Amino acid sequence: MTQASIFLVEDEALIRMMLVDMVEELGHRVIAEAGSIEEARSLAEIEGYDLAILDINLQGTNVHPVAEVVKSRGLPLFFLSGYGSVGVPDGFEGMPVLIKPCSLDALKRMIDAVLPNGEPEKPQDKPAGAS
Repeated sequence: MTQASIFLVEDEALIRMMLVDMVEELGHRVIAEAGSIEEARSLAEIEGYDLAILDINLQGTNVHPVAEVVKSRGLPLFFLSGYGSVGVPDGFEGMPVLIKPCSLDALKRMIDAVLPNGEPEKPQDKPAGAS
C-alpha cells in the first residue's frame, strides 16, 4: 500500500481527532484538516493531497463549496455523514458516503475504493524476481 495524503474536513473536533488517528493507523497521512467552510475552501485550493474526506454538514452549512474546489482540481473525495446520503451537495449525487461513526475497516474500504486503483498514485512495477 502506498501512503496517501488526505485532506480532512469535519467540524466536530473530537470526531476529527478520531478520524486523524484512524487514517494514520491505516498508514496514510492527514496533511490538512479544517472545521469550517471558509478554512476548508482555502485549504482545498492550496494544499497538495490525494484524497478529500468531507463532512456534509459543517456548523449548519453544506460542504458544497469545498466539494466544488476538490472536484475542479480533479481529485477524488468522499463524504462523511451521520445521516446517510441526506444532504449530499447538488451535483454530487451518487458520490460515496461513509456513515459516522465508522469502523476502521469501513474507513479503509472507503479509502481503498475511492483512490484510483486503491493507491494515491500508480506504483512502479518491479521487474520479475525483484524484492
